[in-house]
Amino acid sequence: MSVKHLNQRQLADRWGLSEASLERWRSEGIGPVYLKLHGRVLYRQEDIEAYEARHLRRSPGHAVHTGGAA
Repeated sequence: MSVKHLNQRQLADRWGLSEASLERWRSEGIGPVYLKLHGRVLYRQEDIEAYEARHLRRSPGHAVHTGGAA
């Protein structure tokens, strides 16, 4: 099974953010974990989905608890 990766632009498009926002998040240590290989930043699909699952909300202050490793 191959691992799917998104680059910074692809993730920014997925979430409707600027690439600068993702760069700032990385410098502040927030956002999903990432790989830096030969100067390229890549995000694994599984890490993106886990990050999204951890941030699901029913209402302010009420997280949605999902099963699995999220």
